[in-house]
Amino acid sequence: MPMLDIAAVPIAKGNDYPPPFAAAASGRLVRDLATAGGLEDFVATYVTVPPGGWSSQRHWHEGEDEIVVVLSGSATLVDDSGATPMHTGDVAVFRKGDANAHHLRNEGDAPCILFAVSLPECSPVHFPDIAMRWSPDAGYEVE
Repeated sequence: MPMLDIAAVPIAKGNDYPPPFAAAASGRLVRDLATAGGLEDFVATYVTVPPGGWSSQRHWHEGEDEIVVVLSGSATLVDDSGATPMHTGDVAVFRKGDANAHHLRNEGDAPCILFAVSLPECSPVHFPDIAMRWSPDAGYEVE
C-alpha cells in the first residue's frame, strides 16, 4: 500500500552539525518519508521542531531547490530580508543558487511540524551566519 504510517517511520533526532552549531537544532525530529517509501529521486521529510528550536542553521543550496510546508503549529522564517511568520498551511520555496540563506525557528509554545521536499544534496550548502559550508566531498568546512 502506498500510504505511509508516519508514526512507524524511524526518527532521526538532532543534526550532524559540528559543535557548537548543533545545539540550536538538536531537538528537531526528522522522519525520512522518501526513504521509508522506497523513493530515490527526491528527499521528503516530516520534521518536528520543538518550541524554542530551529529547523537548521541558516543556509542556502547551490544546486537544489527546496520547498517547505507548515503542516501544524507556527514558525518564523528567518532570511536575509528579516523574520516572516508562517502558520499552518503556509508554504516557502527556496530556489537553488539564491544566496538568501534561510531557516525556520519555532518561537511558539507548541511543536511545529513541517513537510520539506528537495533533491538529494549533491552540491555545496552555505551557512553564512557561522562561516561554514558543506559539500559532498569534504563534509563541513570553515569558509
